[in-house]
Amino acid sequence: MKVIFLEDVPKVARAGEIKEVADGYGRNFLIPRKLAMLAHSSAIGTTEVQHRIRAKEEAQLEVEMLELARQLEGKEIILKARAGSKDRLYGSITSADIASEVENATGLVVDKRKIELAEPIRQLGSYDLTIRLAKDIVPKIKVNVIEQETEKEAKEPEKEAKKPEKKAKKTEKEAKKPEKEAKETEEETG
Repeated sequence: MKVIFLEDVPKVARAGEIKEVADGYGRNFLIPRKLAMLAHSSAIGTTEVQHRIRAKEEAQLEVEMLELARQLEGKEIILKARAGSKDRLYGSITSADIASEVENATGLVVDKRKIELAEPIRQLGSYDLTIRLAKDIVPKIKVNVIEQETEKEAKEPEKEAKKPEKKAKKTEKEAKKPEKEAKETEEETG
């Protein structure tokens, strides 16, 4: 029995392919589940047109992926994370974090599943990663993980800057004390 596959059937055929299958397999499995239909002349013509349209769409998608790969190639992404002793991160950086930062930094949308990361990043440092956009389209990016400044560390310089102001105010008050005391003694004696 000759059938046209309407959907992909693993290890048998892809959607749009015309194949010869066993009569029972086609009649009892493929056709009732709408995975395939009988191949007759009008259906074959329609399928060939759809196949050409799909080929054009795939070619267009490949051109877009090549352009995206060209823009991503060699980009350097900087991620900030809190770290503890021995440069170990609190938590980890995943492919979702990297995809989000790529989008923020470059404006290019990359699916997190396309980023090849063997395991989440748990150390500060520099990492070279690949993004598998398509079978043969694999740009490389560099991810630098640096330590994020904590709120306490960020406030310390502000405190240090305010200390001289406080000291200056204290010295002004201390300088005014003798003047005040002198005025009070003048009024009492006067």
